[in-house]
This record gives sequence, C-alpha cells and structure tokens, in this order.
Amino acid sequence: MTVDVQKLPTGFGRLWTAQTVSSLGDGVTHAALPLLALTLTRDPMALAVVTAAGTLPWLLFGVLGGALVDRWDRRRTMWVTDAARAVLLAIPAAAALLDVLDIALLATVAFLLGLGGLLFDTAATAYLPDLLGRDPVLLERANSRLRGTQTAASGFAGPPAGSALLALGRAVPLFADAVSFALSALLVRSLPAVPRPVPQARESLLRQARAGASYVFRDRLLLGLALRPAVGNVAFIAVETVLALFARERLGIGTFGFGLLLTAEATGGLLGAGIASFLGRRLGTGTALTCTAAVEGLAVLGLAAAPNAYLAGLALAVCGAGMGATMVLAPSLRQTIVPAHLMGRVASTSRMLAMCAAPFGAFLGGWLATAYDIRTPLYAAAGLLLAMTAITASMTGNRRVEAALRAAAQAAAPTAAPASDPAGAPAGDPDRPESRDPVHEAAVQGSVRSSGSYGGGPTGTDG
Repeated sequence: MTVDVQKLPTGFGRLWTAQTVSSLGDGVTHAALPLLALTLTRDPMALAVVTAAGTLPWLLFGVLGGALVDRWDRRRTMWVTDAARAVLLAIPAAAALLDVLDIALLATVAFLLGLGGLLFDTAATAYLPDLLGRDPVLLERANSRLRGTQTAASGFAGPPAGSALLALGRAVPLFADAVSFALSALLVRSLPAVPRPVPQARESLLRQARAGASYVFRDRLLLGLALRPAVGNVAFIAVETVLALFARERLGIGTFGFGLLLTAEATGGLLGAGIASFLGRRLGTGTALTCTAAVEGLAVLGLAAAPNAYLAGLALAVCGAGMGATMVLAPSLRQTIVPAHLMGRVASTSRMLAMCAAPFGAFLGGWLATAYDIRTPLYAAAGLLLAMTAITASMTGNRRVEAALRAAAQAAAPTAAPASDPAGAPAGDPDRPESRDPVHEAAVQGSVRSSGSYGGGPTGTDG
C-alpha cells in the first residue's frame, strides 16, 4: 500500500521543523552540560547529580504529567513549555557570563528542563494523532520523519556543535539552546488547533493518573508495547554503562574510535526509522515488532562476541536499526488505538516505565562487569532482549494488533454508538463480563465518553 506524501497536512511540516530545531538544541546541551559541569567540579558524585536530575521528573511526575496533559490544551502546553525552557536556559547562561554558575544551579536547571521535556513530549505525542486523524499509515510516515530528524539533529549535529560552542564561552551553548526553544515555541504556536475531548466528570488528578496507568496494565497489547522499552532500557543502559571500557579494553580503540562506534549506531537508527513503514506493511506491525526485538537481541549478542572494532560497529549499526524501526512502529500503533482522552496518560505511563528501568540497567552493567567480566553485561543484555522478545511476541502479535486497529476505527467512526453484546448488555456497562478483546471494549467506551468532544470537527488523531 502506498500513500501520497502530500496527504501529510502542512501543519505537520511546522511541527516537524519545530521538533528538529528543538532536537538540535537538545543535542547541543546534551554535550555541553556535562562538559560545563566539569569546569566547575571534578567530584564524580556532583557530576552524577547533574545527570540524574534530568531524569527525575519522569520518575516523580511521569503519570501525573500525563494526566495534566489530558486536561490541558496540547498545542498550548507545547509552546508554553518551550517558551518557559527558553527563559530557563537564559538563567545559567547569564550566571556563566557573570561567573556565578555552580553545580546546584546546573542540577536545578537540568531538573526543570527534564520536567519541561516531560510535558512537551507527552503533549506532542497526544497532539500528533489529532493532527493526522489517527490514520495509522500517516502516523508511521510522520513518526519516521520525526524520529529520523531527531536522531540526525540530536545525535549527529548537536553534540559536536555543543562542544564547539563551549569552546567559544561557557554561556554560548546555553544561549544557543535557548534560541532553539524560542524558535520551536513560535512554530508550535502557529500550528492548527485541534479539538480535544470534553473534560470527564470531576476527579482528582491522582485518580485520573491511576486510571491511565491501569488502562496500560490491563490491556495486553499496550502492556506489551510498554514492556519493550522498559526491558530494553535495562539491557541497553547495562551495555552503555560499560561500552566505553569494553571498546578500550577488548576492541583496543580510543576516544575517536569510540565516537565512530556511536556514529555507527546512530546511522543504523536512521536506516531503521526510514524502513519502518515498509516493514510494517510487508510483515504486519505485530510481526515487524517481534522481528526488530529479535534483531536487537542478536545484535547485542554479536557485539559481545565481536573480535574487532569493525564487527562491533556493524553489530551496533544493526542494533540501532532495530531500535529505530521499533521507535516508529510502536508509538504509531499506540497513537492509533488509544482514545484521545487517555493518550497523555498512556504515553507518559509507558515512558515512565522505561525511565524507571534505566537505573537498574546501570547497576546491572556495573555489577556484572565488576563481579565477572567486561563482556558479561553484554551477554546478559542480549539474554534479556531475547527473553523479552519471546514474552511479548504473543502480546503484540498481528492478530491482536489488527483487532485493536478495527476497534479503534469503529470507535472513531462518526456514526459510532454504544454497542450491545450478544447478551444484550450495553457497551460500557460496569457489570458486563470481561470482553475477549479489551482494546475494543476500552476504545468503544472511550468514544462514547467523548462523543461530544469534537463539536462537529474532525474525529480523533494522535501521536
């Protein structure tokens, strides 16, 4: 099946440009922030605090942030968040100019930037389906472009630019990232408004957050999609923790060669993002997701066994391709099947699970390398990835995916009405027995609850 590129609305082009500009700024800061911290202290714990501060918002407020996004206008949330981050970055930049910058301020800024990222990313994920009408093909096409440019901007262009700008002055990369956020805010502000679901009955924020998390854990397909990045993060962070040491001690390469290894992985990620839609059409989304999971596990196994830097680079490129394709297919599927009024909470719950898993991966990698051998974390990571592939294969299989897509299409149809089951019980009846297809039941209920939410406008769309 082919789709005309022109079917992507012009609004997507502005969103794509905004996220590309912002990703470039993120890449600049990602490289500059730890280097900037090194100009202030050599204490490893202090440096770790700055790094950890950026991930804390996801651990502390991940699900609550999703509940807030489901209450707020998503376009406004994105541009206000970016504008706030632009102002925020101006503070340490000014402090650097005045020579009053310290680690406490850097850690605070990293935390607040992480909080802004939580709100922006969740809102963008929820906004994209509304912009594209929840068309699964368009969502894959759009996510492929977003993922590819994000990798190129934050993985290739941003880090070297950050290092170069830091050489011009400590404040320069911070001001550059502030400008990128300001430009992104202006572009997002110009995006078309999309209808949002009518607010549900007044509930506490905590109760709504719990409802979003429960929606993920009670649905096998969504749970399978969430387990992939959660288990994957344990494995990949375990590898990342020891990769530099592995490259030096086992592969005999230095700093420049290590950079080339990371470039190989990023290159594979670009390729994977580019072919994700083709794989989904050729194999079916469920089978494609199973295949990419297996490819990641086998690639890490190949990395562990690699006798030289060339084969190690090839293994990382293959692993990156699997990750790149997964990060297009899985979010696109989630954005298609999750009701609009739950999208923020579902997305943030999945992201929070992945973020919470990362510290376990770091501990696992360090412990295994210390207790056994530098290759052991890589073999353990490969085993985890392959085990996860076997566990989630049935949870995200083609039949389950197709059933969920049919349910979402029915729920989004303008004529959708509460259905009755063969026993005569109306859909959404709390006393109704468990449906054989929980995604279908939840999607139909979501459509009924928000049936007046679009006010005659286009029916749902997601990201």
